[in-house]
Amino acid sequence: MSKTLISFGHGYSAQALAKILVPQGWTIYGTTRSESKFNALKDTGIIPVMWPDGDLDAAFDRATHVLVSAGPREAGDPIYNKYSHKIKGVAGRLEWFGYLSTTGVYGNHNGEWTGEDAELRPSTERGKMRKDAEERWQAVSSLPVHVFRLAGIYGPGRGPFEKVRQGTARRIIKKNQIFSRIHVDDIARVLAASIAQPNPGRAYNVCDDEPAPPQDVIGHAAELLGVPLPPEIPFEEAEMSPMARSFYSESKRISNARIKSELGVTLRYPNYRDGLRALLQEEAG
Repeated sequence: MSKTLISFGHGYSAQALAKILVPQGWTIYGTTRSESKFNALKDTGIIPVMWPDGDLDAAFDRATHVLVSAGPREAGDPIYNKYSHKIKGVAGRLEWFGYLSTTGVYGNHNGEWTGEDAELRPSTERGKMRKDAEERWQAVSSLPVHVFRLAGIYGPGRGPFEKVRQGTARRIIKKNQIFSRIHVDDIARVLAASIAQPNPGRAYNVCDDEPAPPQDVIGHAAELLGVPLPPEIPFEEAEMSPMARSFYSESKRISNARIKSELGVTLRYPNYRDGLRALLQEEAG
């Protein structure tokens, strides 16, 4: 039987998954708010649908899988608000439902390790909204929900190199500040592995093996480019947007043991050094 995925908010991570699924013969409907991205998606083999007013009736008639990537807002999860009745109507025949969340739902752990069974205690508004969205989807009867809590995402077009080249990168220093990260291609590998072996109700942390202070990543990017290290700036003195500052309010090491033991995933980029080196090689063609 042919597989059909509805991808709500068909952005960076979902497009990486599509690169795996489309060559396997999948039909993918992807929603976008951007008219300029509409044709670009079509060129990659996606059936684009404008959000929020595009027609998804044919997609729901055929859907075997659903992925929700779009983030929640103050009014809640926009996909749940608009399409939960439709999704509830087909829940019993869906093979897999994926929700892309964030490791921000764990809150602050003062640099210590945490895993999927930890209590969800987000401290940021963004994390609280993600937790609420997770719980709303998990409460839908018969829906085969799989939650993926993503660490900081990087990959082609989304890395530290451009800021380092432009001279705008900074190494912001805050004691005991630790982040986890994940290359977008490894996100796609985790999602594909879950689709191949569904386990409804399960949550998975999606991150690499080596949490690290953010200044180490910026510093390594500068070393790879052969340019001087960006200046160190104490966190207390740094000028930052409220969102950027909120990232520094939580420090934790995220365990990725479950994606390995249950999904059998081998990360292509197990640490930021491997990932950054690959990005630079890719840029060089």
